[in-house]
Amino acid sequence: MVPVEHLWTFVLASIALILIPGPSVLFVIGRSLALGRLGGLLSVVGNALGMVPLVMAVALGVGALVAQSVVLFTIIKFAGAAYLVYLGVQAIRHRKEASRAASDDAPPRSHWRQLAEGFVVGVTNPKTIAFFVAVLPQFVSFQAGAIPLQLFELGVVFIVLALVFDSIWALAASAARDWFARTPRRIEHLSAAGGVMMIGLGGVLALSGNKH
Repeated sequence: MVPVEHLWTFVLASIALILIPGPSVLFVIGRSLALGRLGGLLSVVGNALGMVPLVMAVALGVGALVAQSVVLFTIIKFAGAAYLVYLGVQAIRHRKEASRAASDDAPPRSHWRQLAEGFVVGVTNPKTIAFFVAVLPQFVSFQAGAIPLQLFELGVVFIVLALVFDSIWALAASAARDWFARTPRRIEHLSAAGGVMMIGLGGVLALSGNKH
């Protein structure tokens, strides 16, 4: 088990980091603007579930190997960036469908699909991999033993915190969307804006340097 003093320090550090808008926050806002409250929250849950394999990989030592391999890290980075661009393009292409869905004139998108899309973004986020590999070990107590278990516990704590705060972002963005939804043309523009945001985020991740 992680010592209590280490755990609270990690919680405070994680909250400070999560409150700074990063790739996950921008993804959640973009999805909430494009899909609405439920779509945004499902994306939050999917994104959080995508972090679970990363935590397990880091706890087992695989995450460190990925972080040390420029090739693997770059492949994951570009795969995640490309998927974000794809989701952004889809949001722009289907902006009229988003307008109809907002007025209940169209059936909702599959909840499982929205979860899966969030999962893919979460599991391919290079920033999350780098954070787990570089930061989690700093809060481990070697005297307490069971290092893999401690790493996993810290990862789960971070995921829960991210789930809570990202949900707040999703609710705030979807509330703004509800106002825009009063006029069909507004919601089309807002859905397109969410798509542009995701495309831009994909570009930023693709062009950002690796940990070196």
